[in-house]
Amino acid sequence: MHQPSDTSHIPPGCPAHENLPLYGPSFGADPDGHYAHLRAAGPSAPVDIAPGVEVELVTSYDAALHILHNPASFVRDSRRWNALNEGRVPADSPALPMMGYRPNALFSDGAAHARLRQVVTDSLATVDERQLVRLTQQSADYLISQFSSDRGGQADLMSAYAGPLPLLVFSHMFGCPPEIGDRVISGISGIFEGAPGADEVLGGALSELIALKHRRPGTDVTSRLMQHPAGLSDEEVLHQLVTLLSGGTAPLAATIGTSTALYLGEEWQAGLPVEGAVSRTLWNYAPIANYAAHYPTHDVELGGRMIRANDPVLISFAAANTDPKLSVHREQLSAKAHLGFGAGPHGCPAKDPAFMIAVTAVESLLKRLPDVELSRPFAALAWVPSPWSRSLVTLPVRFTPRTMPFAGGDFGQPQTGSVSQPAAVPADALLARNGQVDAGSAASKQRKGGLFSRFLSWTRGE
Repeated sequence: MHQPSDTSHIPPGCPAHENLPLYGPSFGADPDGHYAHLRAAGPSAPVDIAPGVEVELVTSYDAALHILHNPASFVRDSRRWNALNEGRVPADSPALPMMGYRPNALFSDGAAHARLRQVVTDSLATVDERQLVRLTQQSADYLISQFSSDRGGQADLMSAYAGPLPLLVFSHMFGCPPEIGDRVISGISGIFEGAPGADEVLGGALSELIALKHRRPGTDVTSRLMQHPAGLSDEEVLHQLVTLLSGGTAPLAATIGTSTALYLGEEWQAGLPVEGAVSRTLWNYAPIANYAAHYPTHDVELGGRMIRANDPVLISFAAANTDPKLSVHREQLSAKAHLGFGAGPHGCPAKDPAFMIAVTAVESLLKRLPDVELSRPFAALAWVPSPWSRSLVTLPVRFTPRTMPFAGGDFGQPQTGSVSQPAAVPADALLARNGQVDAGSAASKQRKGGLFSRFLSWTRGE
């Protein structure tokens, strides 16, 4: 089923060859080469997104915008998926967790989408941006403190920094007490690592979180989702949380890692701001590379190809952003015209906070480790061989080892209408005030083994 790594000699659409696979080591080593080959077939081409799973992949920027802004003809409800309904998708396909239907805003259309989307945007609007920056800085300081004293002065920033930082930030934003936050982080990490049972771990932890918020609502995003006038059911709240947590943390980790690597790379011009590195990442290394399955409501023609109704059409944000036809007038476009956050009615509702977190994360690292540098050239870094995301496998750096002084505990009081934020009080008391745990709870004090628990213990100076 796999094509040779060198596909340049294969005529696009040649019936003697099967679809180009968009997975595995060959794709991971040269995704841009695969996109270039596919562009020769037109604005879209059939690919295998996973073994035995064919989709139409859109590589044209203009065609992508047309689909993303045309919800009347291209809908998101994957229950329409022809091959799935006809039993032609393997039951254990890795495409199913990414494309299968969930009752959330991402897979809804029309009035159902408008209702769920409004709940999400209203709840996220309660996040205080200044407090979010402080929370990101605090999380960054904690993670850097864990590896910066290494006598060897070396670290892998993907596993030690870029990966866990969004998990810490999001766990706090969504009001998780330590024992639940640890399992939320474990579940999200497991999903992206393909660990068995990770879905169940995340679902169980979020169910407990929702039950807790019924008893003791707080000023966090979870409570806001539950209290919204739209009146979401617990199941609907859970699936919005799954999307926001899993869909937000992994792409954000990829953005932080790639932006850091670009900024420290040999081709980055000294003096340019960190914001530029994050923007270039979103343009040239879209963290969500190929996603956003749409299903035509009727047979449609796309660049001379006829697409059957209810056959999946995926957007290659990575290919669209680097479309050669776009380069002619890309300089005239807004810096935010990239598709790194999607576009149209299903565009990312948290793109501004996500950009802010990424910039703050990179700036915090540079401030704490001013002589940090890549251990190998940017061009030599390896990428995860996944069709869904564009993320570095590792980000090896070296620096002068140093012991960071404790910098925790200096958080402002939670504001009415904002997410709960760390305060200059013991974490147990803070969590209790926000309705997360009973002050002095034995359980909250005993469970300190996970990442989030250790972070909260650090903010207490323990």
